[in-house]
Amino acid sequence: MKHLRSIDELGVAGLHRLLDLSDHMAEINRRPVPKVPALRGKTVVSLFFEDSTRTRLSFETAAKRLSADTMTFSVSTSSVNKGESLRDTIETVAAMGVDAFVVRHKSSGVPWQISNWTDAAVVNAGDGWHEHPTQALLDCYTVRTALNRPDGFNGLHIAIVGDIKHSRVARSNVWAFAALGARVTLVAPHTLLPPSLEGWPVDVAHHIDDVVDRVDVLYMLRMQRERMHEALVPSLREYTSRFGLTPDRADRLQAHALVMHPGPMNRGVEMAVDPAELPGSVITQQVTNGVSVRMAVLFDLLGSGSGLAGEAS
Repeated sequence: MKHLRSIDELGVAGLHRLLDLSDHMAEINRRPVPKVPALRGKTVVSLFFEDSTRTRLSFETAAKRLSADTMTFSVSTSSVNKGESLRDTIETVAAMGVDAFVVRHKSSGVPWQISNWTDAAVVNAGDGWHEHPTQALLDCYTVRTALNRPDGFNGLHIAIVGDIKHSRVARSNVWAFAALGARVTLVAPHTLLPPSLEGWPVDVAHHIDDVVDRVDVLYMLRMQRERMHEALVPSLREYTSRFGLTPDRADRLQAHALVMHPGPMNRGVEMAVDPAELPGSVITQQVTNGVSVRMAVLFDLLGSGSGLAGEAS
């Protein structure tokens, strides 16, 4: 694997390879000293043109646990504010000796542009409304471990609820979940669905009550109001009444069902119940698994096949 820019680039075999490798990384993270010399001498740059807490820290933690050197690019204090182009920024940073760029940008397609300007590996940490492949990988890994499904998701029913239209997480998850064999249902008002779902391997429902008592995974999304330029729902109260996870709906979940959320969540809107009180909530496990999965991605891109067994000196 040269780059990870979309789930489609992986294919089913690539998905299974990275999920299997994540098992090894999770074992490393359980050690008293969770660090190995697998990427010693490699340099990983976090290049975030959008705000991020979870994803940026997760990648930086992953790189450090593999003993890579890390650089963090701060857009607010960079020459971008003086008019420097994206290409000039990439070429300048790459000249310092970089092995991988982890990129988040508000415009779709930027990771593909960057891969034309550098020989370093490029990892898409979210591009516009397009994709967020490592979030999909960590979500798949969370389902796989929580439901003990190492061979795939055949027979599982997963509902993704909320603002599908603006969600790069939803797009990547649809393709990853479906590739592993799950049935995927999107649950949203018409105004929060993409203009066309042609070619998407999904069913559609327009009320959470249509699916809440028969899914194996309930994946909740927040409304991305920072991306909205018009009123797409009558009110937040009405949205919660039709699409929020309320205590009553939580009680109707199957005993084994998982509740997931990519964060940050809007409490009282899509989550009208405290997820810490739900026995099926794996939201904190998603964050934990994110480090292991991103370690697997970086190792797959940059590793030589050695250095995973021992601790770093």
